[in-house]
Amino acid sequence: MKENLDIFRIKTNNVPTKKGRILIAEPFLPGNYFSRSVVFLVAHSDKGSVGFILNKEINFEIQDVFPDFPEFDAKVFLGGPVATDSIYYIHKLGKKLPGSINILGDLYWGGDFDVLKAQITSGIIRPSDIHFFLGYSGWDSGQLEEELKVDSWLVTDVEEAAVMREFDEISWTEFVKKAGNRYAIWENFPENPTLN
Repeated sequence: MKENLDIFRIKTNNVPTKKGRILIAEPFLPGNYFSRSVVFLVAHSDKGSVGFILNKEINFEIQDVFPDFPEFDAKVFLGGPVATDSIYYIHKLGKKLPGSINILGDLYWGGDFDVLKAQITSGIIRPSDIHFFLGYSGWDSGQLEEELKVDSWLVTDVEEAAVMREFDEISWTEFVKKAGNRYAIWENFPENPTLN
């Protein structure tokens, strides 16, 4: 019976937190930004962590912030609550985009914005090569570790292809399924149990 009492305890957090891993929000993590979110960590050290929420698409055009940005049929996601007046991006362009930082395999973060625009204009970059984010998710030194101790996040590995695929609100459930049978109850649990 005790096993049933801790169905929301995360038991696989012996997976080390590092860049290139996924954070899956526990079912009741409060806040509009992180509720049922899937965050891809692009940086993690003793100084803090940076990531982008993969599954919160917003109705937003990059040209709303950068009017001279070329026409490009790319989705924009809400990356997190920090610097929401700025655009960030992860991509598969590697060294074709000077200044980009390797995260995992062929996945990179950032890079020269003017070169990015020129390559989009010339047709070198396809929408499937890049994801754009408005803002980012950031944690100060030790802050993410404290959130992990209270079971706010489940840390898992992720395949490169999974990061660059199409995401939506139900993607959280798909990532929970991949985390294992222990978390199956999370999938169908209502976002706000008091409304049932």
